Amino acid sequence: MFGVTEAGSDVATELRAGGATFLTMAYILLVNPSMLAQTGIPFNDALFATAVAAFIGCMAMAFWAKLPFALAPGMGLNAFFAFTVAAPWAMAVPWDIALAAVLVQGVIFLVLSLPQVGVRTAMINAIPTDLKIATGAGIGMFLAIIGLREMGWVAHDNATLITLGDTGSWTHNSGELWAMIGLISIAVMMARGFKGAIIFGVLGASVAGWALSVNDPYNESYPVIVFCIDAATDNCVAEGEFVAGVAGAHTAEWPTKIFEFVGMPTETLGAALGALSLETGVADFLPGHIVDGTVSADSAYADNLEYGLGGFLLIMITFLFVDIFDTAGTLYSVGRQAGYVDENDELMNSDEAFMSDAAATVVGALVGTSTTTTYIESAAGIEEGGKTGLTAATVGVLMLSGLFFADIFASIPQYAMASALVVVGAMMMRQAADIDWANHDIALPAFATMVLMPFTYSIAVGIAWGVILYTAIKAGQQKFDEISPVMGVLTILLILYYLGPGAQTGFEWIVNDILSL
Repeated sequence: MFGVTEAGSDVATELRAGGATFLTMAYILLVNPSMLAQTGIPFNDALFATAVAAFIGCMAMAFWAKLPFALAPGMGLNAFFAFTVAAPWAMAVPWDIALAAVLVQGVIFLVLSLPQVGVRTAMINAIPTDLKIATGAGIGMFLAIIGLREMGWVAHDNATLITLGDTGSWTHNSGELWAMIGLISIAVMMARGFKGAIIFGVLGASVAGWALSVNDPYNESYPVIVFCIDAATDNCVAEGEFVAGVAGAHTAEWPTKIFEFVGMPTETLGAALGALSLETGVADFLPGHIVDGTVSADSAYADNLEYGLGGFLLIMITFLFVDIFDTAGTLYSVGRQAGYVDENDELMNSDEAFMSDAAATVVGALVGTSTTTTYIESAAGIEEGGKTGLTAATVGVLMLSGLFFADIFASIPQYAMASALVVVGAMMMRQAADIDWANHDIALPAFATMVLMPFTYSIAVGIAWGVILYTAIKAGQQKFDEISPVMGVLTILLILYYLGPGAQTGFEWIVNDILSL
């Protein structure tokens, strides 16, 4: 069925490779529900959606694309969903509207991925190789800053934006200290070739936290700064307290149950479809947030979001844009590490791989999670000898374990999970060595692609401005023949996405003023 013998492998090797991949990416069962819970999605619903989306994605990749790549809700993509789109302090889009946007863009993505259309394959093949490599490295930097923030090692500073946490005040009960111990432990185990180092490091830091009642810094509240007279902390005006993580979970506690089925989703299953009701012009998305066509005054999203078809279209375009670049970059990075990119810099079975990715995104949105994508950790299984879809299928089956250990996953401290993000970020940074830094045509675009991701907290921003800068530099040298039609069109669309007349972007101007939606 999988062509194992023809690929020069055997069933035992494929199963072992699948187990290795699972152990390196099982942290997503811990991290994704915690991140999505910050938007109001119930933790158990998000855990169910994470496991099911990963299972469907892996099976699609196994039986459709026949590649040994594993899929799950994407890191970076879930950060965009949680911290940029659906967070009450950011765009403040209700989570079911955000899921509906993911669903719609997933369907569009599936159509664009069809071989008869071939848009996604044409796009990824048109982007210069060095920019695609920089994408993988930039995603690693983005994951690292998220992880360091959640570990408590990166803190806000009024003068420099960020600074080192207050290391002098840490004790044996400080999650910041145990996060670093967990990080070092993972690095040591990986250096010694220990399989499953990430998941065991996370569990080790968690057990220490449970035993010592360690604080979880990301789940602790801190004052909301309105303004500061100068850089001194005592000259700042604060207004209330804010919790970036999970309120009430500021201390690590033992799980109360070992085996427990997470249950069917109580709120997220089909919520994306319900959010697509157009009876009141995309204004009746979320009962409880909308009362008689008006945002409820006690809603966390009151006065923070303009509802309407135009607003929804802009959100959907944002997700489509992010998914196009994030998925293409990650899939290319995985394929390149696995040796499935040929001499023409094209990914083997790219159409089928893209369709598997898009199909998993559609299913994930229907059950309640952000965009599903291919994981760079698939390289761990490749290194174990995995060569066929049986490796991906093995990962999919193992991912379903998340449905039966809900309380354990919910009890994992955020600081312990965050250490895994830093390690994964380091693994992805190794690609930067392959960039041709001596080429001035590509050095700045590649560098901007990498650094803008963590500095702007957005993967899409990094990729977009890398493309724009590349095209601008080529145009400035009058090397128009080196700008492919696809890159030219992408650059125009990206400029419309970020720039426009007045206080609007080009797309907002078209949707609001030209189309009047």
